[in-house]
Amino acid sequence: MTTAAKGPASYFPSIEKKYGRPITEWKDLIRASPLTKHMELVNWLKTEHGLGHGHANALVAHTLAERSSE
Repeated sequence: MTTAAKGPASYFPSIEKKYGRPITEWKDLIRASPLTKHMELVNWLKTEHGLGHGHANALVAHTLAERSSE
């Protein structure tokens, strides 16, 4: 039995399907951005890449959480 993803990761399948890019590519874009604040990154993904707010927020939250645990 597979455990369903929780939190921001639960959005990943729909993000990949809707925008046609793998999650690793979105995370690489976020990491490469000179922006560092959560909402700056969310707004950047929305305006520059056309993501919806929830999808952008999930990607940024998950990526920044990984960064802070390094």
